[in-house]
Amino acid sequence: MTLTEKDRYQQGYTADLYEQALLEAAQEQEQTKLLRRRQVIKASDMPWENSRHGRIKHLVNSKLPYPVKTVDLYMMVLPPGGRSGKHRHMAEELLYILEGQGYELHWDPDVEINKKYVWKIKKESQKFEWEQGDFVYIPPMVAHQHFNASKDDPARFLAATHRGFKFLGFPELEQLEDDPDYKVKF
Repeated sequence: MTLTEKDRYQQGYTADLYEQALLEAAQEQEQTKLLRRRQVIKASDMPWENSRHGRIKHLVNSKLPYPVKTVDLYMMVLPPGGRSGKHRHMAEELLYILEGQGYELHWDPDVEINKKYVWKIKKESQKFEWEQGDFVYIPPMVAHQHFNASKDDPARFLAATHRGFKFLGFPELEQLEDDPDYKVKF
């Protein structure tokens, strides 16, 4: 005999998933209240990292104890004549050039949608030059790399991305080529 949904209801099949969600929401709210007391984040609390993408200072990151929930923000420094790693991510990225001059190479994606999404990077790139005070837009899923055009001075910029795709469970970041100065850590 197969039970109907009505039978299961009347037998009192139970779970406490909704109660768990309420408890988690209350805990999150309490944590957020504690974090909101911290309205100013000191420079000494923002870590530097020598990453596969390059030398970056994490201003806002989901792994840091800040109240910001939706945006990641870092500052990158490109040494004279240097370049970053090459990567792509599902979210668009915004750059604000603080100092220096350089350029971006962008490789647009081709996508095939069958039973799953397949993203392929075009072989040819587009070049976009920038200098201090410029704003650079990097569209979603565009592979990109940053280059410092000066042989004498560093270039520095802020980079912001939205965390939304991470919340949806997508593999949001793909490293395609490492920064040439990156040393693998064991």
